[in-house]
Amino acid sequence: MDTLTDDLVVLLGPDGTPCGTAPRSSIHGPDTPLHLAFSCYLFDGAGRVLMTRRALAKRTWPGVWTNACCGHPLPGERIGDAVVRRLAEELGAAVTSVHCVLPDFRYEAVDASGVRENEVCPVFVATLDGGLAPDPAEVMEHRWVHPDALAGVAASSPWLLSPWSAAQITQMDLPRLARAGDGAGER
Repeated sequence: MDTLTDDLVVLLGPDGTPCGTAPRSSIHGPDTPLHLAFSCYLFDGAGRVLMTRRALAKRTWPGVWTNACCGHPLPGERIGDAVVRRLAEELGAAVTSVHCVLPDFRYEAVDASGVRENEVCPVFVATLDGGLAPDPAEVMEHRWVHPDALAGVAASSPWLLSPWSAAQITQMDLPRLARAGDGAGER
C-alpha cells in the first residue's frame, strides 16, 4: 500500500463528485466535510447477518452495535476492493462475493460527543468464506442474527443501533438478501 495515500479520505462536493482528499484523522469532528465511505453487511452460510459492537476506543459511536464493517476507500481504490480490504482488516474475514445493494445511500448524524458523520456511503453485502478473527481495536463483540429479527430491531428500536445501520436496514430487505445468498456481484 502506498504510504502517502493509505490514510487519505476522498472528499466530495455537494453533488457527490470527488473534489480532493484529506487525512482521515482530520475529517471527523463537529464540522465533518462530505466524504466517501461504505458500509458492509456480512452473511454466513445459514443466512444470518453479522452485527458488531464498535470498540470503546472508536472515535465515533464507541460501544454501539452496527453492521459488519464500515470504512473509506483510498484515493483511486475501487470501492468493492476497499470493502474486501476492510473486512480482512477489521474482522479477519475472507468473502466469496461483494454486491452493492444501496449505491446512493447518504446520511448525516451527530454522536453524543458532538462528532458529526457526513457521508455518501454505498451499502454492500458479502458472504463469509471461512471464519472470523475480529480486531479488538475495531470490534469488541459480534453476533450472528436472523435478518428478520434485525429488521424488527431497526424498525422498532433504531436507537439500539448506529444511525447509519438503522437507516440502511430499513431501506434494504435483509431477509430477501439472505434468501438470495446476497446476489453474486462484482467488486
